[in-house]
Amino acid sequence: MIQPIHFYLLGAFIVAMIIANIVLPNILLISHKKRLFDMPDKRKVHHAPIPRLGGLSFFPVMLITMGGLVLVHHLMGLNSGAMQGETPYEYLALLVGSMMLFLVGLADDLIGVGYKKKFLVQILAASLLVASGVWIKSLDGLFGVYQVSPWFGMPFTVLIVVYVTNAINLIDGIDGLASGLCAISLVALAGLHVWLGLYSYALLCISALGVIIPFWYYNVFGNEMRGRKLFMGDSGSLSLGYIISFLMIHLSTVDVHPRAVSDYNMVLAFTTMLVPLLDVVRVVGHRLRCKKNPFLPDKSHIHHKLLRCGLRVRQVMVAICVLSLMFILLNFLMIGHVNITYILAIDIVVWIVFHLILDVILHKRERVNSLHETEGSAGCAGVENGSC
Repeated sequence: MIQPIHFYLLGAFIVAMIIANIVLPNILLISHKKRLFDMPDKRKVHHAPIPRLGGLSFFPVMLITMGGLVLVHHLMGLNSGAMQGETPYEYLALLVGSMMLFLVGLADDLIGVGYKKKFLVQILAASLLVASGVWIKSLDGLFGVYQVSPWFGMPFTVLIVVYVTNAINLIDGIDGLASGLCAISLVALAGLHVWLGLYSYALLCISALGVIIPFWYYNVFGNEMRGRKLFMGDSGSLSLGYIISFLMIHLSTVDVHPRAVSDYNMVLAFTTMLVPLLDVVRVVGHRLRCKKNPFLPDKSHIHHKLLRCGLRVRQVMVAICVLSLMFILLNFLMIGHVNITYILAIDIVVWIVFHLILDVILHKRERVNSLHETEGSAGCAGVENGSC
């Protein structure tokens, strides 16, 4: 049944979109005037200098939208009901942590920041969430483990926040991919929080979604030759990853059914970002296996593999977003019927099979290309010898 709070959330979405559409063109203007570009190189898929400060809009627009609407909510005397009863301490920690990552990401976009310093700031920001009481207290039966002690749960939560934040940062390799995956995750997380009656957290999801969609349009459909294209940059990916990790961990800790052995909240939460999370594990494993620095960029991500399979950039973006939606649907159908450990195992098997199929396709393409090169060389040799 539609309630007034649902119109309130819809209003937040519209307000965030309006503010974002005002801010983003000005970011483009400033970037071009000050020549703040992401320059192309052999690892990147773009071929022209493109502004990379699109993420500069994310955190401020979310903050203005949420702060403004909560203030209006208070001034209108709407203090009872859906938006009450939630502690502000975790939001204060989220605010400070997001600002820290926003600033270090902005510094990285402008002058460059080493990965060690970025990791340190991420760990500090994650520790703020833990200090505010947001930490994983149960694994919901994963590997047979339910309640966990603070000695495990707190550092594990820090690890998860850093993991999710970097997963979103690292998947940001082609137009529309990171923002598209984040939009899918935020829609799912918003729906889950609304279903649970946690409207202030749904407001955070909706505010983030309202700024991501206009950015996604500029990122995917913007004409780089006309100066209308924007990249997210680390200021956007780090702060957005931190906020999504907060929402995922909070959802994982909500006690929906106190008498239930497992309420599958962790599955629901982490399924929304499963593709980037699995991709990071595979990429880091690949780099270690090849004796490379796991923290330095390369071209081994899932979007790079799909590009080598012959797909275009936009086709790759759509394919990975569809894959993410398929994981969400698959896990949603298994919830309540399959043990949480088996769900994780099935997801990993599906992921491995998907990459094995890609490897077969890549191997066939390499054989065909090698054959064509050999035939071309033989043809040139024949011409030189006068046999053709």
